[in-house]
Amino acid sequence: MRAGLRALTSRGRSFLASGIAALLMALILGENDLFRIGVLVTALPLLAALVVARTRYRLSCARRLDPPRAEVGGEATVTLRLENVTRLPTGLLLIEDTVPYALGVRPRFVLDRVESKGVREIDYRVRSDLRGRYTIGPLSVRIADPFGLVELTRAFTISDTLVVTPQVVALPHVRLSGEWTGGGDSRTRSVAAAGDDDVAPREYRQGDDLRRVHWRSTARHGELMVRREEQQWQSRGALLLDTRRHAHRGEGPRSSFEVAVSAAASIGVHLAHEGLGLRLVTDQGAEHLTDQGLSYSLLDTLAVVRHSSARSLEMGISALRQGGGDGLIVAVLGALDPEEARELARLRHSGVTGVAVLLDAGTWEGAGRGSHENFDAVQGVLAGYGWRIVRLPAGTSIASVWPDAANRGRFALNPTGGAA
Repeated sequence: MRAGLRALTSRGRSFLASGIAALLMALILGENDLFRIGVLVTALPLLAALVVARTRYRLSCARRLDPPRAEVGGEATVTLRLENVTRLPTGLLLIEDTVPYALGVRPRFVLDRVESKGVREIDYRVRSDLRGRYTIGPLSVRIADPFGLVELTRAFTISDTLVVTPQVVALPHVRLSGEWTGGGDSRTRSVAAAGDDDVAPREYRQGDDLRRVHWRSTARHGELMVRREEQQWQSRGALLLDTRRHAHRGEGPRSSFEVAVSAAASIGVHLAHEGLGLRLVTDQGAEHLTDQGLSYSLLDTLAVVRHSSARSLEMGISALRQGGGDGLIVAVLGALDPEEARELARLRHSGVTGVAVLLDAGTWEGAGRGSHENFDAVQGVLAGYGWRIVRLPAGTSIASVWPDAANRGRFALNPTGGAA
């Protein structure tokens, strides 16, 4: 009963106060009719509180997101499934789901009645213009009486996560020599199940397919021998994303930082679909990506990447150098000085293709003087070490400039190590 009284709405409290006032006036004035009215008005919210407080609804709730990942600016559908698992039909239910502000206003629904063992499904849409990982839920159910005098709230504990990924644009195919480590166009080699580089047959192991038995070797060794399988030779590459706050210009979805994240996502997904084993590196170091579902893992990581306070690319360059074995390095860079460009440029050597996607900071709002001159100097340094330059100014799609990645650096190193 106490819970019911605490759950009185403004209307319920008004009824209760009015009823008590009517009772007091009836006693003072001796009006029996007013006394009857006071009893009725006072009893109504009390009875409603008693009934609602003693009601024991048992509801189960499930939530489904379609899709569980949505691009920036895209929509996702949230489906709520409520089931009344008791034999008692419900009264009026007010449904409210918890949604972050970035996804829109909180959705509210009214269910008049859910019969015994009945099921109701409710759909609503969410949309975000900001990347991130958003928690949807928990769901709250408010139980109200038909007169709106009492309202109790029950909350479920389950919640789900919606990942809003950067915008990914389709890129044209560009031949990047060096992306397949090991040389040439050969993408397969004979390897043992344990990864050995030996083309000779091996001994039979439990579970091997008998159709792979190599009979000539079996006769020679006196035991069952099987042919080694042809396995795909995994190519490797690295994607460097410059997240330093001072290296980017602008604010909001159109800032150079958001453009850089979208470009990195587009390039990473494009290369992953072409069979490249990719690792992601930022100026903070290497990021962990799972081998399974590389595109999804990359997008999930980029969905939550934020500005860093780092002043140099030293940690990122060190992570690239320590990883090693990359046939391709793609660097998505904000504003940097020629000395930083020189340190990065030295990572490229024979057998490694380097592609630098340079965001032309001078084309963004808020760029300082000398930005264009500094950009030209950085471009010259990278091209001098054989990097391929992709210039990405404000308002330009990465898809329109990505073909420039096929163009080799136009500068050659002079004997002093500078660009000629």
